[in-house]
Amino acid sequence: MQPANRLRIVLALLIVAAVVVGLSILPVKDYLAILLRHIESVGPWGPVLLAGVYAIACVLFVPGSILTLGAGFLFGVFQGTIAVSVGSVLGATAAFLVGKTLLGGWIERRIAAYPRFQAVDRAVGEQGFKIVLLVRLSPLFPFNLLNYAFGLTRVRLWQYVLASWIGMLPGTLM
Repeated sequence: MQPANRLRIVLALLIVAAVVVGLSILPVKDYLAILLRHIESVGPWGPVLLAGVYAIACVLFVPGSILTLGAGFLFGVFQGTIAVSVGSVLGATAAFLVGKTLLGGWIERRIAAYPRFQAVDRAVGEQGFKIVLLVRLSPLFPFNLLNYAFGLTRVRLWQYVLASWIGMLPGTLM
């Protein structure tokens, strides 16, 4: 393995470890409540700010349930759904691209030795839209982890974005 690839992997693992430790030590729910109060105070720019914060939260593995509920409470069902939908799709896309660029080559080399993983990767590449859509409709799969995991597959970006948006919309609305 080349030193540059090792550095990327180590950096990615350190970032994930730092986020996990931070989420377990810091009072994230309290911070999110304070943030929601601030978002409410900015007036008509509140939904835009919430969408941006939501996108960043997706990349950092911060659970979005409090932000989603807060958006509905602050802005109502229609405007809150739009803000969360935009933010979650932007965040999911950013995490997907990080997974594809930062870890993609390393994962591809590892998968080459395992025919089962190659078969799954091919299936996702061939039926990417359908698989992403079905997985997004199920609340059983961890949202933030999937964003990165799909970046490691052959699913096309446009299929991932569209299927994610459609598949996440019912849960966002609820």
